[in-house]
Amino acid sequence: MDQAWTYGVAALSGGLVALLLTLFGGGGSVLATPLLLYAVGMKDAHVAIGVSAAAVAVNAAVGLAAQAKAGRVKWPCALAFGAPGLAGSLVGAHVAKALPGDTLLIWFAVAMAAVGLAMFRKPGSPGDPDVQIDSGKAMRLAPVGALTGLAAGFFGIGGGFLIAPGLMAATGMTLANAAASSLVSVTLFGAATSASYAASGLMDVPILLAMVAGGAAGVAIGARLAPVLVVKALLARRLFAAMIVVTAAYVAWRTLAVR
Repeated sequence: MDQAWTYGVAALSGGLVALLLTLFGGGGSVLATPLLLYAVGMKDAHVAIGVSAAAVAVNAAVGLAAQAKAGRVKWPCALAFGAPGLAGSLVGAHVAKALPGDTLLIWFAVAMAAVGLAMFRKPGSPGDPDVQIDSGKAMRLAPVGALTGLAAGFFGIGGGFLIAPGLMAATGMTLANAAASSLVSVTLFGAATSASYAASGLMDVPILLAMVAGGAAGVAIGARLAPVLVVKALLARRLFAAMIVVTAAYVAWRTLAVR
């Protein structure tokens, strides 16, 4: 009975994360690890981060397929960003695994707070829907991609909240194209990070499968709710950002309380 309850909560957690990712894009994945630790009841922060990264990679891959079919992905720019970031994510995951779990969670709480605060900003200019890659853009994309991948691998998050602004700043593409193209990197970073954790034995496959199953339902529900939120998109996004900041404070408090 306890095991069935655990898998059920994991499925609900996966559904919630996927729902928030579908509605708000970047930022949704940072709630996966706290849910695994405090709702599902996982004891090892490293395993929670490994499972979180894998679940985020699967959700991003599903979203990427839909965005690619709609023609919104700027593949040359996305790959120029994602390729160096893939190496960065492996380095970040390697460093994170060497840290004690409580230290890693403190840094994770800091990252969560940064994600939440960044989401309070209004979207920037519309951008160029016909942007094309060139040597100058590629040179700007590579270092930003590597640093973003490093952060994504270290914290076990998709990094979409960093990737989309980075793509827009380096290429001038639209927010819609950046959000779609960012899923290439989110998929790559999440897959690399989770593979690194799995290779070290820090993976719980049954919990991961439960989260992925719940995520499918979350994506479907999010797709139906998204049009409803269009009118109040900025307000909804800021309420979500506030929830992330509060959760970050909770993670930090729980971690410091048991030290």
